[in-house]
Amino acid sequence: MDIAEAEVAPASALLRRVLAGIPSGENPVTHLTTLPVRPPRHQDWPEWVPDDVVSALRKSGVARPFSHQVEAAEHAWHGRHVVISTGTASGKSLGYQLPVLSTLTTRSRSTALYLSPTKALANDQLRSVTDLGLRRVRATACDGDTPIPERDWARDHANLIFSNPDMLHHAMLSAHQRWARFFRQLDYVVVDECHSFRGVFGSHVAVLLRRLRRVAAYYGASPTFVLASATTADPATFAQRLTGTECVAVTEDGSGRGARTVVLWEPPLLTEITGENGAPVRRSAGAEASRILADLVIEGARSLAFVTSRRGAELTAAGTRRVLADVDPELPERVAAYRAGFLPEERRELEAKLLSGELLGVASTNALELGIDIAGLDAVVLAGYPGTLASFWQQAGRAGRSTQDALVVFVARDNPLDTYLVHHPDAVLDRPVEAAVLDPANPYVLGPQLACAAAELPLRAEELASFGGDAAREVLATLVDDKLLRRRASGWYWTSRQRPHAQVGIRGGGNDQVMIVEAETSRVLGTVDSAAACATVHQGAVYLHQGASFVVDELDLDAGIALVHAENPEWSTSARDVTDIEVLETTSRQVFGDVTVCLGQVAVTSQVVGYLRRLPSGEVIDQVPLDLPERTLRTRAVWYTISDELLSGRLLSGREPGGAGLTSARIPGSLHAAEHAAIGLLPLFATCDRWDIGGVSTALHADTGEATVFVHDGHPGGAGFADRGHAALVPWLAATREAIVSCECPAGCPSCVQSPKCGNGNEPLDKAGAVAVLDTVLGEVRADLPV
Repeated sequence: MDIAEAEVAPASALLRRVLAGIPSGENPVTHLTTLPVRPPRHQDWPEWVPDDVVSALRKSGVARPFSHQVEAAEHAWHGRHVVISTGTASGKSLGYQLPVLSTLTTRSRSTALYLSPTKALANDQLRSVTDLGLRRVRATACDGDTPIPERDWARDHANLIFSNPDMLHHAMLSAHQRWARFFRQLDYVVVDECHSFRGVFGSHVAVLLRRLRRVAAYYGASPTFVLASATTADPATFAQRLTGTECVAVTEDGSGRGARTVVLWEPPLLTEITGENGAPVRRSAGAEASRILADLVIEGARSLAFVTSRRGAELTAAGTRRVLADVDPELPERVAAYRAGFLPEERRELEAKLLSGELLGVASTNALELGIDIAGLDAVVLAGYPGTLASFWQQAGRAGRSTQDALVVFVARDNPLDTYLVHHPDAVLDRPVEAAVLDPANPYVLGPQLACAAAELPLRAEELASFGGDAAREVLATLVDDKLLRRRASGWYWTSRQRPHAQVGIRGGGNDQVMIVEAETSRVLGTVDSAAACATVHQGAVYLHQGASFVVDELDLDAGIALVHAENPEWSTSARDVTDIEVLETTSRQVFGDVTVCLGQVAVTSQVVGYLRRLPSGEVIDQVPLDLPERTLRTRAVWYTISDELLSGRLLSGREPGGAGLTSARIPGSLHAAEHAAIGLLPLFATCDRWDIGGVSTALHADTGEATVFVHDGHPGGAGFADRGHAALVPWLAATREAIVSCECPAGCPSCVQSPKCGNGNEPLDKAGAVAVLDTVLGEVRADLPV
């Protein structure tokens, strides 16, 4: 029988196959649990939905809507802003389609705008609406790739536009007079996968949506917002923060789901190679995923492996094919990589082959996480924690059929967060998903956004409340001082004929870009923020573009250009920098005995001084020095200080003897290790990546006068990550301590206290001392907290 037609074994049998051949003493499984079947809950079609809409949806395969779809649709139909926060493949799209399509088919002049974080998702949603064949719905895509004639048609004739925040910012709001017809009748704004709008990007989108509401009001419209999100903490509050208006949350998922067996997997330590400073390294998550995916394909299970990078996806697919080639020469053809950068037709072909069973194994980046209609797979492998629990469950949710159980395997990468999670399954399986973090009051976001708003329509005093009130006034005063705006009795006015939108990038903190150019062909491959250029496109750096690998020959910061050549080395690069930090303003200061915890604004001065070259195994080939300029970043930080007496463990006034018991020689390495691990664990409490944050530790800081550990945001003005760490200080540091203790290495490794971006070459580091520091800090803080 053809392997695609064979009955796939249940999850328990698939797991036995994956574990076959592993010695019992090296069992990598740290935890196993089964999530039960959830039966679907349906409701009748709302009576206000036109018959032709119901008929079209039934023909598309929707016999009856789920309960959460109807609940969300009812809210939106009656003009209440709503956010749908349910699981993967739960049909959130129908929650907006019902009210939007019903309105468009009954009101001839009504319009609606759909926004998503990616063009691919918008095009998928456009296709699903177009396939319904509703005659009165004139839907089209309008983004940066849309030809001018099609944009003109969309502006003049479309009543449902699928777009993204970039297009809204650069084209629609900046030239809103040309879009007057569309804005005048705007009844709905759909914001899909809204949990993706976080950090600096989310902060920009939050102000952008306030600008959209303001322009719509100018034309007499007051659109209803319908947001769709993966499961997230307090979705109503997040949606209100994103849109600037109160939203109702729909969180009870009425869709059905098959049982899922979830396995937490920690690769073994390797004995034959060592990493930086002789530290042990684990077998890479990508290599483990390749072997697991190969075993699943052999069993005929339709499987998907999520990998964190494009290069990783390609390598995982290639590794799987190599394993399968030794089993059956036809099996390698049934494995492929899927990532951003593919042409639409290539992407659609891969999706169709995976759905049909022609493809059994796919290694993908998170391109298959958001919205793409791939669900009901037999198994999903997550090669590394994707950064948030929301993403974790989005990816895991691709597995599971209504009538058959499925397997989900989470393979830990060699870092503190993954180590913590595989040894603390409750943090994955039982903990509520984290809150999405954004800060629309960040002056580095608010300044350029208010300049754009004033260029669109003069800003009036009564409008400032929606833009942050006093924070907006302070930013406007600066814009007036810089002569970008003019203050009049009636409001604030833009002073130039040229509008500022083109100079404002909404996906990062700044607008200065370094172009990445292939030297031989002069082809522009992409851009990178100038603030990140020294760390990402320095001379010798490996740069990936749509699956192709390039090496940087020269970085010219003055000219804003990085010249590269095509090369596919076996090694990767990671920059190393040295950092100093200055406290500018302390906004919160709490004293807990001999520990002080602060939150405030800091100036971080950093300089990239070299880079490491690493093999895929984690082995370090060498360290290459660089001579690059310093960069100063004004941002937010959380920090704690510890007295010398507490660190040394000497008798404390009014307290029992205690403390860390560290000699002066051990203090720097202990603080350094605690800082590294804390940076690695902050993404557990704030929706960020460890590359979005940084840190500094010192045995004596000039501004605090004591031993201090700082963790700071990596974006100008901050993105809310340090604030989130400050709010969750005790659980954050407790998890940091547990991650270190859980690691089986003797003296520190990448799974606990080593950092891939440490400017000091991960020296000095004291693993045991870090535990002593964290125990001491937690002891002081908990002792002074109210019971």
